Amino acid sequence: MVKLFQREKNFEAYIANSVEETQIANMLHNTNWRLGEEKSWHLDQANGQLLLTFDDGSFALAPAQIVGTYHHQDSSFLWAWDHPSVIPALQRNATTVKQFGKEQGARELTKNKLKCTEHRAWELTALTMRLNQAKGAYRVQIKPGVSMFLTFGEVQIAHEAKS
Repeated sequence: MVKLFQREKNFEAYIANSVEETQIANMLHNTNWRLGEEKSWHLDQANGQLLLTFDDGSFALAPAQIVGTYHHQDSSFLWAWDHPSVIPALQRNATTVKQFGKEQGARELTKNKLKCTEHRAWELTALTMRLNQAKGAYRVQIKPGVSMFLTFGEVQIAHEAKS
């Protein structure tokens, strides 16, 4: 097997650095195009595009990957690479994390479902963003008590055409 990643001496420090990078990236997205202020979102799994719409008629479009889902009732996180509702094309970033986990000996990255806090789910999403060189991370509520974590790529901003 070809090793894709170098061995990390301090796994938790690596995750903490990933979280910091994600926070900075998302703050810049908020400043530049108001990430977190959208009125609605839509993820089209068929084409892998995340669409965020804003009250002023502008919208942001970016390629996206699903990291996993967090179930608040039982505090569990299910990785996208084993999620029955996630198409294989949107599992790639999560699968990269699984490979990293195998190489690091990190069971929480290779176990399909784990008990954790929502904060840990964010940390795992940040790690996913870093390992895949994504541009940002995003969380949405997909139904009561269930959040979906995503990473996204280069963002395109546009405005609705006025007639």
